[in-house]
Amino acid sequence: MKSSSRFWLVWMVAIASIGSTHSAQAQVEAQSDSPHLTIRSNIPRLSNLNEPNSSVEEWVQMAQVVQVTEVRVNPTETGVEVILETGDGVLPSPTLTTLGNALVADIPDAVLALPDQNDFLVTNPAEGIALVTVTPTEAGIRVAITGADAPPVADVRVEAQGLAIAVTPSVPSAETEQDAIQIVVTGEQDEEYAVTDSTVGTRTDTPIIEVPQAIQVVPEPVLEDQNALSLNDALRNVSGVQISFASEQSPTTAVIARGFNIDNFLVNGLRDTTFGDLGVGLTNVERVEVLKGPASVLYGLGDLGGTINIVTEQPLSDPFYELEYTLGSFGYNRPAIDLSGPLNASETLLYRLNAAVEFGGSSVDFEEIESRPFVAPVLTWQISDDTVLTAEANYLRNNTRSESPALPAVGTVIGNPNGDIPLDVNLGEPDLVETEEQVTRVGYRLEHQFNEDWALRSEFNSAFFRELNNTIVFPLGLQPDQRTLSRALVDVNTDRDNYVLNNTLTGRFSTGTIEHQLLVGVELARETVTDQFVANLINPIDIFDPVYSPDSVGDVVLSQDLFTRTDSIGFYVQDQISFTDNLILVLGGRFDIAGVTREDAIAGINDFQEDNAFSPRVGLVYQPTDDVSLYTSYTRSFTPQAGQTFSGEAFEPERGTQYEIGVKANLLGDQLFATLAFFDLTRTNVLTTDPDNTLFQIQTGEQRSRGLELDVQGEILPGWSIIAAYALTDAEIAEDEVFEEGNQLFNVPQHSGSLWTVYELQSGDLRGLGVGLGLFFVGERTGDLNNTFELPSYVRTDAMVYYQRDRFRAQLNIRNLFDVDYFEASRSGTDLEIIAGQPLTVLGKVSWQF
Repeated sequence: MKSSSRFWLVWMVAIASIGSTHSAQAQVEAQSDSPHLTIRSNIPRLSNLNEPNSSVEEWVQMAQVVQVTEVRVNPTETGVEVILETGDGVLPSPTLTTLGNALVADIPDAVLALPDQNDFLVTNPAEGIALVTVTPTEAGIRVAITGADAPPVADVRVEAQGLAIAVTPSVPSAETEQDAIQIVVTGEQDEEYAVTDSTVGTRTDTPIIEVPQAIQVVPEPVLEDQNALSLNDALRNVSGVQISFASEQSPTTAVIARGFNIDNFLVNGLRDTTFGDLGVGLTNVERVEVLKGPASVLYGLGDLGGTINIVTEQPLSDPFYELEYTLGSFGYNRPAIDLSGPLNASETLLYRLNAAVEFGGSSVDFEEIESRPFVAPVLTWQISDDTVLTAEANYLRNNTRSESPALPAVGTVIGNPNGDIPLDVNLGEPDLVETEEQVTRVGYRLEHQFNEDWALRSEFNSAFFRELNNTIVFPLGLQPDQRTLSRALVDVNTDRDNYVLNNTLTGRFSTGTIEHQLLVGVELARETVTDQFVANLINPIDIFDPVYSPDSVGDVVLSQDLFTRTDSIGFYVQDQISFTDNLILVLGGRFDIAGVTREDAIAGINDFQEDNAFSPRVGLVYQPTDDVSLYTSYTRSFTPQAGQTFSGEAFEPERGTQYEIGVKANLLGDQLFATLAFFDLTRTNVLTTDPDNTLFQIQTGEQRSRGLELDVQGEILPGWSIIAAYALTDAEIAEDEVFEEGNQLFNVPQHSGSLWTVYELQSGDLRGLGVGLGLFFVGERTGDLNNTFELPSYVRTDAMVYYQRDRFRAQLNIRNLFDVDYFEASRSGTDLEIIAGQPLTVLGKVSWQF
């Protein structure tokens, strides 16, 4: 492990020594009316083009340059006027060029000498003008004025002590619109907490405010400020989402949304069923999108609580290199690199490479991450002005030792006459327990723009999960003395392969005065799972004074050897119909055919089952103003169920139905985005134990979840950002043959919420210093469907401080600041698997961009 650490450090230093010393602030975005290809990432500011050891005075001494001491942006009747004032000297006439939607004025022999700042930026100064930046370059100063839809028109006046640029917005021409998928450099919207666009709700580039369903996005700035290391960390910021499995040892993600367990993970819009086995962390993740409620109309088979879309970082047209190192409590280490840029002079071939490795200990005795290497290459080839091909892959290997099983409820959330169980105790067998697993993902995305209205997209993803060696200890029950825990040693072997091919055609057209945005698609998918395990009894253990017995492995008590293959095809269509500028009707439907083959080698069962279902969605959006929308929607989900009852009847597909109404709003001049949603979800055909034949199941179950959710994110004042959430959820059993009607679903609190806020100083000697505070509240929730015990409520407090200047950033995060003992969840809804929360943990991170 030490040699691995030295190798990574040497590698990163070597890369740093040969890398470029220049960087650029950019957001790479392929632009079109329909659809948009968006490739974004945080990258350095253009002010970093200054050499780090060169002051303004040294620049003046080196060349006869004119100092710009003040920059102003004044609104006019036709647009804005950008004024650059000088102390002495006349600025030379600029060279004007266009870059995408930006008008660029390069002024030679000039230097930016603004007090207390290295560059200048104003967003949305006038209608039709999205961004104005003034930044230093090696040759002088660059003024970039970005239009909302097309490059603006400018009139330049050179004056005695300055320069004025009168800017008028322009509308996109047909020629501009046809230049659809060209990669251009734009502003720095990715540095904001508020996100107003997403493709997860419609598979088209539609503003979130126009989607008749709740969508929350956790953007990269939040992930960076919180130093989020796992998907669980990111999802704590989303209303109505609860963590149902969390381990310092495992990168596995398991969550509940709107009261129901979900396994709906997408990577760049394609379903990936291996994500619940082994995720990728957040090394190459740009943002996390959560679509609330059923999404079968767009993404096919899946659970009804919600869908999580992982958006990965894409290649940049300007060279970008970043080194990062994180150190933490319990010996945690994580070096990482992020490299990107063009591979040819014409910048039609771009690359990006993210890589990281984790290793270290845990708050639980003996647990250790031996190594967790990750690498993710991406290549983007702009074949022509209208066609872009992106190939993407990633590989993650997880090697851990001595992972402890979860703790019994008696002694943690239920009183034990012997006392409280120490939360750092390891009740497994440290010498026997180890995990070696890996996942490989490979895919492509091909986009072609026929004209300004019609586009074709073909995308494919394959994922291969392998458990090379996985031995765990499973708790079987507490003995009558309430301190002796019976256990089994389980060898698990799971292989999972996932393939998804999706093709869509999108287009815009009009029928009279009514405008349409049409989406037509077909999706083919296959998933194969081999699930084997063998369980052997081992000696019980004293939960208060553990003595390990690695030589006590006994007879086999249980084994399993299952193979399942699911093949599906889905045909879907969606029409976003704009009757007027403020009234949108969304109609969608999908027809799925799914066939499930199941082979049980031990029971000698070999069967096949085919199901089909139609999943509709109807939504209506009304915008009384541009910044407020009122919406309502109805949607359904479809999940096939393999198996049969005691009498041999095949299970029907599980169905979900949701009604939702809500309000979305841009607040404080588009700086804040808020969503308030009310929902009613019903889950039918739920499998439940057959009371007459307990080894079998029947389908009479029905569960219901109702509630409201509020999410707010964005910037309150310059430098003061916030992301906050609150959920009121009432999730209960409506019908069941075993459990009492009205019982609450386990791990679902009635009240939950979060608040994360950061303030960064904007001027003065301490400009770039930021502080943050987070509060994460989870209310009481039941631990099983019988409602026999509860997990107590908790508030976890996090804190953060950072300092960033130019290319350097140093950051300190403290999780669970007051070291509160809390419990995340009851795994599987039993009183033998209570997951303890993370204790006081400190993470320090240093990053350098060049």
